[in-house]
Amino acid sequence: MNNKTFPLSAEQLRNLVSQYPTPFYLYDEGAIRKNARAIKKAFSILPGFFEHFAVKALPNPFIMKILHDEGFGADCSSLPELLLAERAGIRGEEIMFTSNDTPAEEFRAARRLGAIINLDDFTHIEFLESAAGIPDLVSCRYNPGPLKEGNAIIGKPEEAKYGFTRDQLFEGYRLLKAKGATRFALHTMVASNELNIEYHIETARILFELAAELYRRLDIRLEFVNLGGGAGIPYRLEQKPIDYEALARGIRAAYDAIIVPAGLDPLGIHLEWGRIITGPYGWLVSTAIHEKHIYRNYIGLDASMADLMRPGMYGAYHHITVAGKEQEVPAETYDVVGSLCENNDKFAVQRKLPKIDIGDVLIIHDAGAHGRAMGFNYNGKLRAGELLLRTDGSVLQIRRRETVEDYFATLDFSALAQFSPERT
Repeated sequence: MNNKTFPLSAEQLRNLVSQYPTPFYLYDEGAIRKNARAIKKAFSILPGFFEHFAVKALPNPFIMKILHDEGFGADCSSLPELLLAERAGIRGEEIMFTSNDTPAEEFRAARRLGAIINLDDFTHIEFLESAAGIPDLVSCRYNPGPLKEGNAIIGKPEEAKYGFTRDQLFEGYRLLKAKGATRFALHTMVASNELNIEYHIETARILFELAAELYRRLDIRLEFVNLGGGAGIPYRLEQKPIDYEALARGIRAAYDAIIVPAGLDPLGIHLEWGRIITGPYGWLVSTAIHEKHIYRNYIGLDASMADLMRPGMYGAYHHITVAGKEQEVPAETYDVVGSLCENNDKFAVQRKLPKIDIGDVLIIHDAGAHGRAMGFNYNGKLRAGELLLRTDGSVLQIRRRETVEDYFATLDFSALAQFSPERT
């Protein structure tokens, strides 16, 4: 059983809402730093440990700068994410560029920044060579196919579009070596939001065995393996968080059993965790603005699926509390919804909650990853802003909420004035 907490009292939250109208995201800097330090401490038993924060989870340079201050780098998958890393002061091999179907300009940008390029496909070797040249250090992404089970969010590896097959992997490293690469790394990513530490330990074991075989067959000694992301968080009250120290010990045991006897010690261990770094330390704060009583009881919020799409996209659970009513008995059953013209625009379905009154502020928990980042503008919805609770108790706006002007910014209204539709 885990407890869902919020860093502000009901009175503090009311004061914040008076300054920054809902909806907004709030992130807790102190909690994020504490978590980052716990991860570094647990994994310090592994050689060359380094975490590249998955920017896709929370692409805000303030958060990235905090994590960089704690010794983390960045895992990027697009040109804007690379530029965010640069703006946050993250440079060179602190950045891992893991992309797929990558445009040439993005490979060039990664080369300019000195990022570690992680190739997604065998054909990308020649594409990279023609677009930006082969770097000294290059990584390849492995897709184990039926050798490894996926999970509900990411699907089966053999059905995923990512990575090299085993045969392609060996041929790829042989070709990269022939083209002048001198430093090599290996990566995989086969799960999402996985809480079972044995799953992650098995992933490490697979990569360690591949590292040993690459050395035997191709005389290629990997500099590091990146075990990917996919570490889960306990969205539900009955779930338990990952035990960092137990996971690190399990990976270390596999390392000692495979890497050390192969004569490959030290081999660096990298991660690209995102969700587990910031997810539990971010909340979507929204106000109840409507209620409706037909075949079900509905509470309508001023936030919508455009702000947090995970529940509507694949039925993901997010715990919800009502500010100031945390100790009240959940006596009512609601669908908690937004205003989008889609019936899956629901933050909770048939959820037991305290009686909600219009004007109550609702806190949607564990929204610090894949929340604001996955927002969109369908129905012309304007996405929420982001606030940072500093360690001294002050609050800093780190992204303002969108405006109508933002929504219209890419439209050419000057051309519209001259536009005459064809008549048929």
